[in-house]
Amino acid sequence: MKASTFVYPWDVNGDPEAPGRIAALGVQQVTLAAAYHSTRALTPRHPRHRIVTAEHAAALYPTDDRWAGRELRPYPAGDWAPGDAYGEAATALASAGLEVHTWVVLAHNSRLGAEHPATSVVNAYGDRYPWAPCIAQPATRAYLVDLAAEAAVRPGARGTELESLGWYGLQHLHAHDKTAGVPLGDAGMYLMALCFCPTCREGYGAQGLDADALAAAVRDALEPLWQGAPDGDGWAGVEKLLGSQMAAATRAWRDETARTLQEAAVAAVREAAPVGFQVLLHADPVTYHVGANPGVDPVHILSVADGVVVPCAGGPGLLTPFAEQGREDAVIAANFGVVSGMGGSPGTLASDAARARELGATEIRLYHAGLASDGDLGAVRAELAGL
Repeated sequence: MKASTFVYPWDVNGDPEAPGRIAALGVQQVTLAAAYHSTRALTPRHPRHRIVTAEHAAALYPTDDRWAGRELRPYPAGDWAPGDAYGEAATALASAGLEVHTWVVLAHNSRLGAEHPATSVVNAYGDRYPWAPCIAQPATRAYLVDLAAEAAVRPGARGTELESLGWYGLQHLHAHDKTAGVPLGDAGMYLMALCFCPTCREGYGAQGLDADALAAAVRDALEPLWQGAPDGDGWAGVEKLLGSQMAAATRAWRDETARTLQEAAVAAVREAAPVGFQVLLHADPVTYHVGANPGVDPVHILSVADGVVVPCAGGPGLLTPFAEQGREDAVIAANFGVVSGMGGSPGTLASDAARARELGATEIRLYHAGLASDGDLGAVRAELAGL
């Protein structure tokens, strides 16, 4: 079972032992960040630093002239990933015998929202989400498609994994997050993710909805949740709160918007890439879910991309809808956390991977070799040796 681990360039650059240490885990591949959001990250073995603060979303390589004169464009990284940080790390990792794929974060960019507020998702209360670009807006879609193509197809890369290629909402994440005081649940989070920017308001109109009436209905539906009432389960909970017809119309707009963006981004990557370049999406099989693993229709996405990377922190159940499509050539990668301090379970990796394989996984992903302690990495080595 092929295994890949996620890595940042700053885990590798300046640490000559990092490539060999990662290869010694027993992985065949690394998924190396080429475009990434803001973060504060541990580097527990690096000879020069222990904390890296990536202050904003950035391209971790020199961008080309496709961005000349454009208002929306990727930001260069600061001193946390100077120059061609991705390329330097990729070369070192490939020299250790590892296959390198790019890791590209798309619709998650707080600086973009801060500097261009009109690009952000706007909820039913009029609050902007600067970390969440609205993927319905034409200029934002063009930016995301071009960023996907440029960041994915770096020299020597054999494939890419596109993260957050879809809707973003209230979840995951803003600085010093303090939003968990009221448990909104699955349905409440969907309502808080509905965007009311001018483009989305027009989109709802095309679905037969009055945007002002919809926003009022969303606020009314959310009011009991702010008071602590349970939201109900899954999509049935959304329909209970908003009404089945109105809920279906919002989902029709959002599903179509996400599908067409995914199609355009994957097509742009394929056009820029050499033959055989693998394109995977981080994905959740529930289409109304939002975030780093946006909701997709399994039938559709496996007809567009070469496969998916599926979050398995809560168990491997989300693999099943993808495996049920019977696409023998599709990659279905189960993503497991191996950082015990972040809730991962490196010591159960072999049994977790075995269960994932039973449910249709063809590969596994390990989050994250750079963040894990020495003890976690030791457990990963032992577990992978037993697969």
